Amino acid sequence: MDRPSPAVPPHPPSSATKAGARPRDARPLLAARRLAEALPDLLVEANRVAATVAAGWHGRRRVGAGETFWQYRPHIPGEPTHAIDWRRSARGDDLHVREREWEAAHTVWIVLDRSRSMDWRSDLASVTKAERALVLALALAELLGRAGERVGVPGLLAPRADRRSAERLAEALARAENDAVPAPTAPVGRACEVVAIGDLLDDPGAIEARLGRFSAEGARLHLLRVHDPAEAALPWSGPIEFRDPETGERFHGRRAEALVAGWSDRWAAHGEALARLAARHRWSLVTHATDRPASEALLALHAALGGARHLDGGRGQRR
Repeated sequence: MDRPSPAVPPHPPSSATKAGARPRDARPLLAARRLAEALPDLLVEANRVAATVAAGWHGRRRVGAGETFWQYRPHIPGEPTHAIDWRRSARGDDLHVREREWEAAHTVWIVLDRSRSMDWRSDLASVTKAERALVLALALAELLGRAGERVGVPGLLAPRADRRSAERLAEALARAENDAVPAPTAPVGRACEVVAIGDLLDDPGAIEARLGRFSAEGARLHLLRVHDPAEAALPWSGPIEFRDPETGERFHGRRAEALVAGWSDRWAAHGEALARLAARHRWSLVTHATDRPASEALLALHAALGGARHLDGGRGQRR
């Protein structure tokens, strides 16, 4: 499927340049400046979203070394006496042992699409796709950091367990150049998880080629598809112009209404193709519209990550 381009107003004419000089594309620099200015507010929003879904964030509840109380159980003859919880045992005639919860810290890589197609919104949403994707990435990093998980960005940020994971991610993104998927400098590692956040408007074959390398290394992928509601509904009427923000290609239509049926069919077909791609590789797929609360997408992603951690029935260990 060709990349469906949202209807956006054309950029103003570029300023005049010296004769023979090649005009410099200032958009990456402007985008970097806008990101740096927006990051403090986006971090606040990300923390708010993270707090909404913080209760019950995933972790494999198993007995073992840890600081979090899990349960009391009867003392088994032969166990050392220092394992007995005497305060709990004093309440009755039986001896009890206090067990702590073991949580297997593992690595989650976040791949964030920062291509130009993400920097757009319609009147139906209050935020751009890029802003929502960034808030979700930061909120996910915040929750994973709180849970003691290692968070990294391929080719940009080495994975580390840090309660400041959201801040580390924001700082790394502010320093990075725009790139749809940074090239990994080292393998992501087996049995880790990769969360790819973007609009996923490319042909599914191109997405498979770009992200499949993570699966080839043994990682499990989770796709978070972020779209503007207007991209799914084409709500306009009358003359309309579409412009691809990445290639500059334009399309003029006399009546937007005449395009709705074909647009809807292609949008549905693209979603079905993404679903088939995810099913074929056993990836999870979450679709999120930017006019919906960010917490909905994060909760759905939480369920996908939690489910992945139990695929082995609790016997294996994530790294």
